[in-house]
Amino acid sequence: MAMLKETLRKEGGALAKAKAIRSSARKLNLVAASIRGKSAAAALTLLTFEKRRVSDEVKKVLQAAVANAENNHELDVDKLYVAEAWVGRAFVMKRFHTRGRGKSAGIEKPFSNLTIVVKEKETDTKLSAKRARSFSKKKEA
Repeated sequence: MAMLKETLRKEGGALAKAKAIRSSARKLNLVAASIRGKSAAAALTLLTFEKRRVSDEVKKVLQAAVANAENNHELDVDKLYVAEAWVGRAFVMKRFHTRGRGKSAGIEKPFSNLTIVVKEKETDTKLSAKRARSFSKKKEA
């Protein structure tokens, strides 16, 4: 975790986490995958009109990441994009459902963790300089 924060500090990004979201990791990852690589504004719009229940939780985490970027790292909100969004399993509450003839069936209620990383898009001049450097390295080799 500390290594991730150090890397973000160097690269200029912000991070927000949500722990114990009441949804399975598989369902949550469908929503997280839909916002990966999109600009922060486009991702917020997408999550606002998403029909899945868990999209509200993802939207809160994204708003927190944008607020962290603006207030703690002095990044430009208009240039932010969702660099990474990953989901992990948290814990599972186990309950039982009574069945006929004195039997019972298990019910699992899974929880998940969500982490969203937003970064500032590089300007065209930075990108072109990077491309020029990588191109010159390829020519030399």
